[in-house]
Amino acid sequence: MDFIPHTADDTARMLAAIGVERFEDLLADVPADLRATARPDIADGLSEQALWERLVAMSRKNAELVCFRGAGCYDHHIPAVVPSLLSRSEFLTGYTPYQAELSQGMLTTIYEYQSHIQRLTGMEVASASMYDGASALAEAALMTQRATGRGRVLISAGVSPRYREVVATYLSGIGTELVDVPLRNGVTDRDALAALVDDRVAGVLLQNPNFLGCIEDLAGLFAATRPDAAPAPFRVVAANPIALGILAAPGDLGADIVVGEGQPLGVPMSFGGPGVGFFATRMAHVRQMPGRLVGRTLDADGNEGFCLTFQTREQHIRREKATSNICSNQALLALANTLYLSSVGPDGLRRTAARCHQRATELARRVAALPGWEMAFDGPFFHEFAVRAPLPPERVNAALLDAGMLGGADLGAFRPEWKGLMLFCATERRTPEQIDALIHVLDGLR
Repeated sequence: MDFIPHTADDTARMLAAIGVERFEDLLADVPADLRATARPDIADGLSEQALWERLVAMSRKNAELVCFRGAGCYDHHIPAVVPSLLSRSEFLTGYTPYQAELSQGMLTTIYEYQSHIQRLTGMEVASASMYDGASALAEAALMTQRATGRGRVLISAGVSPRYREVVATYLSGIGTELVDVPLRNGVTDRDALAALVDDRVAGVLLQNPNFLGCIEDLAGLFAATRPDAAPAPFRVVAANPIALGILAAPGDLGADIVVGEGQPLGVPMSFGGPGVGFFATRMAHVRQMPGRLVGRTLDADGNEGFCLTFQTREQHIRREKATSNICSNQALLALANTLYLSSVGPDGLRRTAARCHQRATELARRVAALPGWEMAFDGPFFHEFAVRAPLPPERVNAALLDAGMLGGADLGAFRPEWKGLMLFCATERRTPEQIDALIHVLDGLR
């Protein structure tokens, strides 16, 4: 906000009206060690122009780093049309449509979003969006348990550790057992998966590309889940939407539920959030699907219109009787996804994905050629990869930070067995010159 009109008297009256004495009292729930205590270095009595110039000068202290880190949040180009249309007041200030059928414009954008996600994932129906990729996967795990009545869910060790924590939290409330499937050479161990699948398993949760950047053999893993069983466990895939520009859609390979994080599709990194989750499944399971669903219909006069369908809003507040307790959606960021996919089109998405893979392949080749550095796994990857560093990752990243770069994620912070590994990422935004600069820093470390 560039202008705050409240005088000191205005502020005092507002504080009195809500029953507190000072503004600081409103921050009581924020831990003291997280609050700024030093007053900004700004003199009193500055003119508006002088104040603005001082604030701009202070803002220049923020680092603008070249990003070589992924691990779930990615630095992709955002076409100018996305923020331009997203900032229109009817979208930016819109709230959840309680009288949904009167919000035809908003429902139209959500319907278009669902259509994009359906085509991208190869599924038959998609919801109006979820809060983020982690909660979308957790909702998928709950859905497998509801649909099968079984009490065990298998999750690959290649799924993001952050996602796994959210899934575990969701399942703990209903007593569902969460069982890890180990990795072999960076991907899900197919034999171990086959040995764990039995008639107690509700679903199998996978990620592709997985957290280590490796591309999973989904067709082979699906075959290991006893698809001929009655009923077979649900096959759930958390997919990277940009990677789907060049990888086969999980739905075409036999997935029952496809979820993921939509941040790469036109949403800024924003220091790690907010995100937007997508959720798609087969029509046979539509009534078990969490969240809202917008449908296209005809009114009494034969005019095309849109409405929320298959469920009423009230079902979300029926506690344990509800399909899900998510009673809203990320409409604004889902619109960003819609604008991104509409502007780049299928060919543009394919080119973006191919460029990501090209940049990452070049970076991996040059990193692995440095003395003491080696690839952690020898399988295919998309736009990020794990390497074993000859030095502690924190020292590597400190040197890169000094050079204006955000280095790879320290994988040892997620799992003890990944100690010494770093996860580097290169999207289509990374240039050959930036890759040269990173290699120069790494080569100089001893």
